[in-house]
Amino acid sequence: MNRRAVSLMTITALACTIATASHAADDPKDRIKSAVDRAMTPVIAHNGIRGMAVGIVDGDEHYVFNYGVASTETGKPVTNETLFELGSVSKTFTATLASYAQVRGYLSLSDPTSRFLPSLQKSPFGNVTLLNLGTHTPGGLPLQVPDNISNNKQLMQYFKAWQPTYAPGTYRTYANPSIGTLGLITAKSMGQDFDGLMEGQLFPALGMKNTYIKVPAAKVPDYAQGYTKDGAPIRMAPGVLSSEAYGIKTTAADMNRFVEANMNLIRVDEKLQRAIGNTHIGYFKAGPMTQDLIWEQYPYPVTLESLLAGNSPQMIFNATPVTEIKPPQDPQDDVWINKTGSTNGFGAYIAFIPQKRLGIVILANKNFPIDERVTAAYRILTSLENSAP
Repeated sequence: MNRRAVSLMTITALACTIATASHAADDPKDRIKSAVDRAMTPVIAHNGIRGMAVGIVDGDEHYVFNYGVASTETGKPVTNETLFELGSVSKTFTATLASYAQVRGYLSLSDPTSRFLPSLQKSPFGNVTLLNLGTHTPGGLPLQVPDNISNNKQLMQYFKAWQPTYAPGTYRTYANPSIGTLGLITAKSMGQDFDGLMEGQLFPALGMKNTYIKVPAAKVPDYAQGYTKDGAPIRMAPGVLSSEAYGIKTTAADMNRFVEANMNLIRVDEKLQRAIGNTHIGYFKAGPMTQDLIWEQYPYPVTLESLLAGNSPQMIFNATPVTEIKPPQDPQDDVWINKTGSTNGFGAYIAFIPQKRLGIVILANKNFPIDERVTAAYRILTSLENSAP
C-alpha cells in the first residue's frame, strides 16, 4: 500500500474518531451526567454519603443518576427503584392535596380551622386560616409537635390552649404542626383518611407508582437504609402529623414526574393541574423569597447567595417578618421554586425553573448540609441552562 493510501486511511480514521467523540459530547444524557457528576461527586465524598439518586428534568426528557449503595450492610446499590425518605419535601404533596380539595369545593384556604375542628371555636387557633397553616404564618408554632403529644386528642387540647406570639399573617415560623394540621383538615373535609387519599388518589393521579407513606412489604427491600451523622443506621419513626408533614418515601424517578407536573410538562387531570398551579401562588414576602403554598420561590435569574439565604437555618429556626402580597401573586414562569427536606437519616432537595423547563431532585440516605444541596443544584441547573444546544 502506498504512502498516499495510508495517509488517506489515517485521516479517515481520525475523522471518524473526532465525529464519534463529537457525537458523544453532543449526547444530552452524557452532557447532563457530566454536570451532575462534577457537582455531586465531591459532595458525596465530603459528607460520606452512602447512596444518592439525582433526578433531572430537561424539557421533554428526564434522567436519573444513581450513586453508591442503598445500604452498607447489604451492599445493594442505589437503583431507579430505591426509596428515599423525603422529609419536609412531603409538605409540597400535602399542599397539593389541600389545593386540590379547594378546586373540588371541599374547602377554601380562607376558611378558619374551627370550621373543621369545632372544638377550637372561640380559641385563637380556631381563628387561624388554612392559608396561614400552608404558609407558616399562623402566629408562632414550634418546629416539631411537642414530645408530650402522642395522639390527635392531645393535639387538639394543645391547640385549644395555644396563644399566638404574633398576629396571624405577620411572621413566618416554619413548623410541622402547621402544615400537618392543614393535611389533617384536608382529609377531614374530603371525608377520608389522609394516608388513603395520598396513596389511593394523589400519587396514582400523578403517575407516581413507587411512592408511599407506609412502605408495603413487597417494597421494603427497596427502602434505603438511612444513616446519621455518625454513621448509625436509622429510619423515621411515625408520630403525630408525621404523614402530613414529613412521611413520604419515594424514588427519584417518581419525583421527576412530580417536577414535570409542577411545570405542566405531563398530562394530568385538569382539576389536579389547576390545583398544582395554585400551589405556586405567592402570598407573602419573607426575606429573600416569596412564600407560596409551602413552596418557596425566587425571581429568576437568581443568585446563589439569595438561595442560600432563603434556605438558611435562620429561615428554618427563627421567626421572619413577612409582608402580605395583595392581591396574591399569580403563578410565575420566570422563577426558581424549591423545597428542602430532612429526616434524621435522609436529605432531600427539589427545585425547578418553569421558564427553562429545568428541574432537579436530590435524594440521599444521609442528612447532609442544606447549603451543599442548594449549591450543587444551582451549579447543575445553571450549567445545563448555559450548555443547552
